[in-house]
This record gives sequence, C-alpha cells and structure tokens, in this order.
Amino acid sequence: MNEEQSSSLSDIRLVAFDVDGVLTDGRLYYGPEGESLKVFHVRDGVALKVLPDVGIEVAVVSAKDSPALRARLSDLGVQHAFVGCHDKLHRLQALSDELGLAPHQVAFVGDDLVDLKVMDWCGCGLAPADAYSLVLERADRVLTVSGGQGVARCVADLILNAQGLYDQAYSLAADAHFERKRDSAAQ
Repeated sequence: MNEEQSSSLSDIRLVAFDVDGVLTDGRLYYGPEGESLKVFHVRDGVALKVLPDVGIEVAVVSAKDSPALRARLSDLGVQHAFVGCHDKLHRLQALSDELGLAPHQVAFVGDDLVDLKVMDWCGCGLAPADAYSLVLERADRVLTVSGGQGVARCVADLILNAQGLYDQAYSLAADAHFERKRDSAAQ
C-alpha cells in the first residue's frame, strides 16, 4: 500500500459494503420461491464484527433483499444494514450525516456500475479483484481477493493496519466473548 492510500484509510470511520459480487461471489441461486441461497465467507464475519469493536462503523447496502441476507446480517449484528436500497449514495450520505462524518471518512466497497456514484463520493472506493472493468479503473484501490472470497476481511485488514489497530482488533477477536450474540438493526 502506498503512502497516499494508507493516509486515506487512516481517516476511515465508516466502511460500507455492497453484497452481491462483494460479500458474495455474485451468483444468485433461485428456487421455485425465488432467490433462496447466498454463500458468504466466514472470514468476512470476523471483519464485520471486529471493526465496530474498535470504533469503525460498518454498513451493508444492497439493492436486493432476501431472507438469507437478513439472516446473515442479523447473525453478525450489523447495525447499519440497508437491504432493498435502490439509492445507495443517498442512503450512505444520510448515514454519514447521522454519524457526523465527512465523505473522506467513508470507504465503500462495490463491484458494478451502480456502485460508481458512491465510490466517487466517498474518501476511498475499493473493488474486489473481479469487479466490472470500469469499476476496477475507477477504484482507489483494487483488492487482491475476488467477491465472496473474504473481501470484507481484506478491507478490514487494510484499514486496521493503516490505523495501527490490527493487533488490538485481532486480540479482541481471539477472545472467547467475541462470538457473543450481537444485536442488529437490519432495515
């Protein structure tokens, strides 16, 4: 990571994630009742829990809504979960205002064209390695992992290292109480 990327990550107080193609591999599984399954990476769960434990807010913003997604976000206790959200930029701007954050304090991880407005607005736009080509070109940082392969953990490690919180965060994650039930606010 170069010095400019490190300094932009050192200011981050909120990191927001798209779901399909970021927290999942982007494939949608449909059964007779509609979308029924999503596959999430277990390492992302640690990231989504440890960041708030060290004072970095986490948001998940998805245009899709499904019982599988709501269950995962509830299991992880994600406080800022916005599913069925068709204006990600407006939602994250409103959340930033609510939290008293400036755009340079927000990072967003997206993989497709609909995510570009948010990536351009925030302080740091990140993309999985297999994101759509125009997103890769415009991202401030392209990750070393593809969607669904631990993207949130990769982002958490980058931010935690840039802020000197890596050791503190993962000592919390190693504690037996880390897996406690967390309350979520899935919306």
